[in-house]
Amino acid sequence: MTTFADPSTFPSVFEAPVPATTDETPAETSAEAPTKTFAELGLAPELVRVLSREGINAPFEIQAATIPDALAGRDVLGRGQTGSGKTLAFGLPLLARVAQGGRAKPHHPKALIMVPTRELAMQVADALQPLGRSVGVFLKTAVGGVPYDRQMDALRRGVEVIVATPGRLGDLIERGACNLDEVEVTVLDEADQMADMGFLPEVTELLAKTPEHAQRLLFSATLDGDVDTLVKRFMHDPVTHSTDPSEASVSTMDHHLLLIPPQEKFPITAAIANRSGKTIVFARTQMGVDRLVEQLRQVGVRAGALHGGKTQRVRTRTLAEFKEGRTNVLVATDVAARGIHVDGISLVVHVDPPKDPKDYLHRAGRTARAGESGGVVTLVLPKQRRSTQAMMGKAGVAPAEVRVRLGDEKLAEVTGAREPSGVPVVEEPEPRRERGDRPRGRFGDRPQRSYGDRPQRTFSDRPRRDRAEGDRPQRPVEDRPLADRPRNGERTGGFRRDSGQRNDRREGTGGRYGARPARTY
Repeated sequence: MTTFADPSTFPSVFEAPVPATTDETPAETSAEAPTKTFAELGLAPELVRVLSREGINAPFEIQAATIPDALAGRDVLGRGQTGSGKTLAFGLPLLARVAQGGRAKPHHPKALIMVPTRELAMQVADALQPLGRSVGVFLKTAVGGVPYDRQMDALRRGVEVIVATPGRLGDLIERGACNLDEVEVTVLDEADQMADMGFLPEVTELLAKTPEHAQRLLFSATLDGDVDTLVKRFMHDPVTHSTDPSEASVSTMDHHLLLIPPQEKFPITAAIANRSGKTIVFARTQMGVDRLVEQLRQVGVRAGALHGGKTQRVRTRTLAEFKEGRTNVLVATDVAARGIHVDGISLVVHVDPPKDPKDYLHRAGRTARAGESGGVVTLVLPKQRRSTQAMMGKAGVAPAEVRVRLGDEKLAEVTGAREPSGVPVVEEPEPRRERGDRPRGRFGDRPQRSYGDRPQRTFSDRPRRDRAEGDRPQRPVEDRPLADRPRNGERTGGFRRDSGQRNDRREGTGGRYGARPARTY
C-alpha cells in the first residue's frame, strides 16, 4: 500500500536501516548519511532526465530513504508530513517497476495508487504523467464527480497505472471495467486520512482483491490505529522510514492563537483575507464555506469556495484559479483540504478551530511546504479558548497567544491584514471555449469544407423528366384568365340546397381510373 505526496523540492539524506526491536515492529531508519542523487539511488536514466528538466536534482530525505527499498521490491512504510516529498518517493519506484513489464492487458492495470480525495488523485497523476511518458507507462485517474465513460474506455484500452479514490474504484470493479488480479504494486497515499474519512472498509476490500504477494507501499503522516491494522493484515516484513514529524509540522511555520471578540469575527476574517499573498481559510461546514465566500465577495475580497458539495468541474476550476493567482483566497472544508497541494501558500487561517489535532496538522500542512516558511492563525472566541489550547497541545504545537481587535497594529503585523475595499466582486462568467480548443476525434483534425467551397447547382443543370410533349413553356401570369373563374356565390356544382338534395354535379375529369364524381363541399 502506498501514498502520494507533493513533488516540489528535494534535499535529501539517505537513511540506513536499523534492526527491528521486536518481530512485529518493522525496521525503522534514521537519517544520517551523505546526500545522494537520483541516479545513485538506482533510477532509470529516462526518469532522471525528466526530473532534471523539472529542476529536481537532489532527493528529499523520505525519497532517498525509501526509493532503494522500493526498487528492490520490498514493502515500505513511509511516514512524513505533507510537503516532505512522498509523491515521488513511491511514484518513481512504481514507474520503474511497471515499465519493465510491458503493456497492461485491457481492464487489468499493473499498479494501483489509492488516495482519499479527487483533487489529490489529479495532482498525483499530474506529477507522475511526464515521468510515465518517458518510460512508456500510461496513467489514468478514476475519481467520482465525473462521467464513467472515459475512465471505462481507458481501462478497456489498457492502463498500466490507475490513480483512484476508493469509492469510484469499487464502482468500476462492480461494472466489470476493472480487475485487480494482475496488480504488481499497490500504493496507499495519505492512509491515515482515508481511515479518518471512513474509507477503511472500502480500502480493506480493495486490497483483498490484489494479489497476496504483490508489493505494497504505504505512506502516511501517522502509522498507528487503523493504519496499523492495514499494515499487519496486508504487508509482508515491511521496512519503515520516517522523517521527524515535529520538525516537519512545527519549526517551519509560525503558529498564532488570535483571541478576538465575537462581534468582530467576520471583519477580522475579511481583513486577514484581504492580505497580499495566497491564503487558505478553513471553515467547519459546507454551508459555512459558501456563506463566508459570499460575505467576502460583498466586501471586495476575491475568494473561491472548495468543498465536497461542489461538482468536480467547479472544484477543478476553483483550484486552478487559486493556483494561477486569479483568486488569492481559498475557503475550504477539512475534506477538501486534504487534496490541496499548492505551492506558495503563505498563511492558513482557522476560522472554525478544529477539534481533532490531526485535522489541525493537516490544515497547517498546506503552508510551509518543502522546508519553506509559513504562518498558521487560529481565530478563537473566549468560549473556545480552553478547548483549542488542549487540542493544539495534543498536536504538539505551542502557539503564541495574541489578543487583537479590528485595526490593531499587532493584527497587521502577524497576518498582514488590511481593510477591504468594500466594492463587491462581480462574478465573471466562464469564457466559452473556442472551437479550436475542443478535443478532436480519434482521427485527428479534419479540414472542414466551407459553404463557399461546395459546388452550387443551378436549375439549368438539373436533369428534366422525359415528357412526350417535351418541355412546356411557362405561361406568363398576365395571360391567365382570372375574371372568368366562378366566384363564391356562382358555383355550378357540389353544393346542397335546403332540401338536402344535390342540385348539380360537375362532370368527372376522366383520369386513369375513369370518370369520378365531382367532389362535394
